[in-house]
Amino acid sequence: MSVKSYLCHFFKSILSAKAKYKRTLEINSLFLVINSLVLLISCQNQPLNEDKLIFRYNSSSGISSLDPAFARTQENIRAVNQLFNGLIQLDSKLQPSPCIAKSWTITDSGKLYTFQLRNDVFFHKHPLFESENKRRLSASDVVYSFNRIIDPKTASDGAWIFNGLVDSSNAFRALDDSTVQIRLQRPFGPFLNLLSMAYCYIVPLDIASKASDFGKHPIGTGPFQFSNWAEGIRLNFIANPEYFEPNIPKIDAVSVSFVQSKQTALLKYIQGELDVFSGLESSFKDEILNPDGSLRAKYQNTHLLMKVPFLNTEYLAFNMQSEKFKELKLRKAINLAIDKQAMIHYLRNNIGKAAFGGFVPLGMDGHIPTFNNRMNKDSARGLLADLGSEYKEIKLVTTKDYLDLCVLVQKDLAEVGIELAIDVVPSSMLKQQKSAGDVAFFRSSWIADYPDAENYLACFYSKNKAPNGPNYTRFDHPEFDRIYEELRVCEEREEKLELILKLENILQNELPFVLLFYDESPWIYRKELKGLSINPMNHMDLRRVYW
Repeated sequence: MSVKSYLCHFFKSILSAKAKYKRTLEINSLFLVINSLVLLISCQNQPLNEDKLIFRYNSSSGISSLDPAFARTQENIRAVNQLFNGLIQLDSKLQPSPCIAKSWTITDSGKLYTFQLRNDVFFHKHPLFESENKRRLSASDVVYSFNRIIDPKTASDGAWIFNGLVDSSNAFRALDDSTVQIRLQRPFGPFLNLLSMAYCYIVPLDIASKASDFGKHPIGTGPFQFSNWAEGIRLNFIANPEYFEPNIPKIDAVSVSFVQSKQTALLKYIQGELDVFSGLESSFKDEILNPDGSLRAKYQNTHLLMKVPFLNTEYLAFNMQSEKFKELKLRKAINLAIDKQAMIHYLRNNIGKAAFGGFVPLGMDGHIPTFNNRMNKDSARGLLADLGSEYKEIKLVTTKDYLDLCVLVQKDLAEVGIELAIDVVPSSMLKQQKSAGDVAFFRSSWIADYPDAENYLACFYSKNKAPNGPNYTRFDHPEFDRIYEELRVCEEREEKLELILKLENILQNELPFVLLFYDESPWIYRKELKGLSINPMNHMDLRRVYW
């Protein structure tokens, strides 16, 4: 018997033997078979069990932990999102909406948040739970989860969320099994948006407090529950049959592979081994996309392309303490010299939008779409004519991943009389230099930590100067600081938008940066796949996916 015939016979016998068991056990057994044979059948394209709906995606950079306390990377967050829930979740417009908390009130001048919890949220089954291996989520789990984040023993990457913001002595309280209070030291308008972050997902007190390997064997309340994990090979989740949202999830399982090469992952997608692909790189984007950003003809009949605004602003940053770049005319000239539209068209196949607006990106409430900052090389030359020759030789520091972008900038600046040298350094070195203030002109970006314009404008608050915060430009403007402090405590949307506009106008007048583009996230998937949702935080929602 051939190896292929043997494997097919083996799978049929396994599936037949497991038919009398529950669906969850059936899928678990299936996944164990997959993992044990994955090295032998890595090129197998045919479905292993056609009556089970298994969504397959790839994590090219890997997943280090399934513990919400360590959900720092996009890949960790994407997986943790399937297993856990927070008090609140984000709706399609990135606004806070109920999740585990069915309602809340804000009192004491914005310093006291009181949450009423749902009474139908259960943790995934676990042997340590006494009643039928399951337990209802309680307010004490919420208090434990939040205290766990800020506990130095946990060493959570998300401790910054609460440190310095919540009351130092009475931050989290369970008033009863269904009521939680959070007290802040001072009002903070985006606080609900902070609570939407994966760091703030709720874990079971009686499991997480005892488990030394919770990140490898997580228990949550999410639409999917942990099944098994062959590190570096495959991670599997199965549907949570007791999820509190009705008729969710619609599929039986999720399977995550860990192919590091995005080219290889794309090949696996094309061969039918993955259900979705994201992460187009310059080396192979032209294989998939036309120059205008549409799918190439050979994929249009069977695949769909979804381009989602991604809350990421790409820019070049000036160190405002650098003697050379204190000259506003130089900063203006550089801004006016760069052809942002050509950058999007030729380097990115129209993935992303040229940044002609404010620092707050497309897709975020408060985004200003247009300022008077389009390319004008004649104006750039006029500004440079007033400056001495010492301003016409500058250096830009970047990493190898953005060299092509910086070469285009180099060409544009040469056309107006600026000689640009490009220094390519490792990303770790650039991060260190930015933090220490040792670099005067550098490529940078800001990806939202949480979906609020305040998170972007914090990058220019003088008290956030690196290394104490994200102000790598070392921008220092008293009026900006005053308005920003108003924004931090503001809760009324229209008032917030007015404050954001004032702050963006200051930045446009002072130009501590050259905005390049607002990012987009391209996702390719098959036409038969329905219900896939990607939000501007680049989070993947699989609750309603089906075929």
